[in-house]
Amino acid sequence: MREFMNYITNAFYGATGWNEDNKYNELNATSRELIDFPLPRGLRLTLSSLATPHFATSYQLGSVGVVDGSISYLHSSVPLTHIAAQSDKIPLPALLRCYRRLHDLRSPGQHYMLDDPLSGLPPPPQSAQALLGAVSDASNADGSLIGGKAGQDPSKFTHSLLYGRLYLPKSLLEGMIIKRFTQALQIQVRAVSEQSLRNGGTILGLVQYDKGKYGLEGLYSTDGGLLGFRGLYNFGGDASSSNCDPWTPAVGENSNHSSNGNGQGIEKERIYGRFSVGGELYYGTLNKSGGMSLGARFATLPAHRGTPLTATLTINPLMGNINATYALLAREYCSLATRVEFNVYSYESEWAVGMELWSNRRPAGFLLGASPSNDPEPEPQPPRKKERSFQAKMEWRLDDPEPEPEPTPKNETEKKKNDEYKGVLKARLDNNLRIGLLWEGRAKSLIFSLGTGIDLHKLGEPFRSLGLEVQYSS
Repeated sequence: MREFMNYITNAFYGATGWNEDNKYNELNATSRELIDFPLPRGLRLTLSSLATPHFATSYQLGSVGVVDGSISYLHSSVPLTHIAAQSDKIPLPALLRCYRRLHDLRSPGQHYMLDDPLSGLPPPPQSAQALLGAVSDASNADGSLIGGKAGQDPSKFTHSLLYGRLYLPKSLLEGMIIKRFTQALQIQVRAVSEQSLRNGGTILGLVQYDKGKYGLEGLYSTDGGLLGFRGLYNFGGDASSSNCDPWTPAVGENSNHSSNGNGQGIEKERIYGRFSVGGELYYGTLNKSGGMSLGARFATLPAHRGTPLTATLTINPLMGNINATYALLAREYCSLATRVEFNVYSYESEWAVGMELWSNRRPAGFLLGASPSNDPEPEPQPPRKKERSFQAKMEWRLDDPEPEPEPTPKNETEKKKNDEYKGVLKARLDNNLRIGLLWEGRAKSLIFSLGTGIDLHKLGEPFRSLGLEVQYSS
């Protein structure tokens, strides 16, 4: 389950048009969330609130042998008015869904987090450019806004997010600052302060540059004096165009994806998917050691009409590790993932599989074999002849014909299905016969997460962990 503050941070990225998926460290995000989802331990209660469109708070209390907790505060310079903050209104897929679909790179002012109907999030009331305060009638008229060309004020994009969290009773303090300087440039600074850490704490700085077709990231950490550089390059699909700035529309393309004469839309070129290749280099200035890795990913795009899938391959040449993953969205309510790791030096290998299965029924009905996605449809009733109204009888005429109901858009149908989901079952199994089971859902105004870890090698005491987390937000 994503924490409320993570949900708000993702809303900030969506409101400012920042694509978190266009980074090298997010290459394996889909399989990682489907297989390595965290299991709750003990009992934990979280109370959160989006007090104003700019300010959010969260209080957490837990018990795992000892009582602990945390207090969190977050401030966003962008008003977050386009999301639901109440726990009884937040779409469950926005907090619980693990399969992450790639977003279009070429849409101007794209709300990356909000354009996928499977995300469960409602569309924002304004465009991203309007939320950024960068739109004026004059700039739109002469096209000076598009792509950050001349005539645009870069200060209009300088938005920020401030986050702080205090853990009790061990008095550990963590903080994060996100500062946007231009459409493509963003800086993050994260810090942790605690007495047991070297020098009383550590600071991590990230410089991120995203041009859509490629994304670059530099980092520095005071822990070991770590220096690093990451990069990701996209090609194929929507990245094949030479003009692939996420804030610039493609030539001849409009917001409705107009079709050509033979009825096939411009999206024909990106019906399959996008390839991404990247790598990272890092070096510790204090311990004089370094490392590197290379990776590739193929993922289908939202325009793909077949089964959405994601396949990745990462290699660490120095350590000899090879990691391959494959994930797919088999149905709207079922996602599957598998991962295989192999070391060419030691010949050791590991594998793991994971899944998530959504249900619109309560846990009891789901476990008894009910349909995981759809309630049984009632038998159609024969149409009843409508009797004429009294006014029509007095005037010796027939009733006026009733207007035909408008067809429901596909996106609205997807969002309606997301609203009907009541929970999701997540499961994983690895080569060590360790099983993880997690049931997440909503009961009234509470969002809960109940999970357990099972070790089949120790049948005498198979349950290794058991926990329950409850979230409430307003």
